[in-house]
Amino acid sequence: MKPIPHKLRPLTAALAVFLAACGGGSSIYYASSTFAGTGTAGNTDGTGTSAAFNLPAMLAVDTNRNLYVPDLGNNTIRKITPTGVVTTLAGSTTAGSLDGTGAAASFNGPNGVAVDSAGNVYVADTLNNEIRKITPAGVVTTLAGSTTPGSADGTGSAASFNGPAGVAVDGSGNVYVADTLNNEIRKISPAGGVTTLAGSTVAGAADGNGAAASFNQLTGLAIDASGNLFVGDTGNNEIRKVTPAGVVTTLAGSTAPGAADGNGAAASFNQPHGITVDSSGDIFVADTANNEIRKLSSSGSVGTAAGTTTAGSTEGNSSAALFNQPLGITVDVYGNVFVADTQNDKIRKLTPTQ
Repeated sequence: MKPIPHKLRPLTAALAVFLAACGGGSSIYYASSTFAGTGTAGNTDGTGTSAAFNLPAMLAVDTNRNLYVPDLGNNTIRKITPTGVVTTLAGSTTAGSLDGTGAAASFNGPNGVAVDSAGNVYVADTLNNEIRKITPAGVVTTLAGSTTPGSADGTGSAASFNGPAGVAVDGSGNVYVADTLNNEIRKISPAGGVTTLAGSTVAGAADGNGAAASFNQLTGLAIDASGNLFVGDTGNNEIRKVTPAGVVTTLAGSTAPGAADGNGAAASFNQPHGITVDSSGDIFVADTANNEIRKLSSSGSVGTAAGTTTAGSTEGNSSAALFNQPLGITVDVYGNVFVADTQNDKIRKLTPTQ
C-alpha cells in the first residue's frame, strides 16, 4: 500500500485510504474489466490503460455517461468519456485553493464529486474545507466554505466545513455535503446558503431527526429520485438513509465491522465509503476495507456484487474479481457499475452479465 502523507494520518481511520445483486446481489453477476488506468500511480491523460491516476477517489457520471474522478493524489479533477478517453478538467498537481479555469485552478485533496443535469461538477475539496463548482468549460469557483475548518452555517465563505469528503446534488441544484469531521450532513442552496440537515459535531450512531441523529465520520453520499440521501457512514460501518426532512434511519450494517451478507443489521461492512443508487432504487457501496462492492435492495437486503476480502487487482466475474481499497462508485443508465479502485490507481467497470 502506498503511504499516506503524515498530515493526513489523523483522518485515515475513517477514510481508510487518504484522510487517506437483487435482494442483495447474488442473482446478478458482474464481469470486471479495467476501464482506465495503468495500475501505476501517475498523472497522464490518454485512453483506457494508457492513462494514469494517483489515488482516484469518488466517482460521478453525467447524463452523457462521462465519468468525473477527483484524482486525490494529483489534486486534479479528471474526466473520462464513455470510450475511455481521460482528460484533466481542472487543477494541477500543485495543491492550493485557487479559483480559475482548468490548470489555473487548484485543489487540495479533492475527494467527493457530483454532477448536475447541466453538467456542472461539484467537488468536496477535502483539505481545503471547501465545496467547489466546475462548469463544463472547466471554470472553477468556490461555492461555500473557506480554508479554515469549522461548522458554521451561513452563505458562501461565511459557512465552514471540516474535512468534507462527499457530495450529492438534487434536481433543484441543492448540494448535499458529507461533512466528515463534523459528523454532519450539510445542505447548500444554489445561491451558496449552507444549513445543517442532520447530525451534530458529536460522533455517534443514533437514528433520529436532524440534530438528534448522529454519524461517525461519514463519507459517501448519493441521492435518489425522491430526494432521499444514502450515506456511507464510514466510522459506524453502516449505510444510513436520510429523508428530505432530515429523518435518519439505518438501512443496513451495525457498528461492528465485518463482511457478512444479510438483511439490515445482520449484514456488516468495513469502512464503507462511496455509494450510488440506480434507477431501480438499488444501492451499490464501495466497501473499502473489505475490498468489495456490495449491493443493497431498497429494503436493506445486502449481497456482495464483486470482490472478496482479499486485496488484489484481478479481473473476473463477481467474486473472482479483486480490488484494493476501492473508494468511489457510480452506476450508469445501462446498469454498468464503475469503481475507483484507489490503491490500484485504476477505474474498473462491472458489467451485468445476467
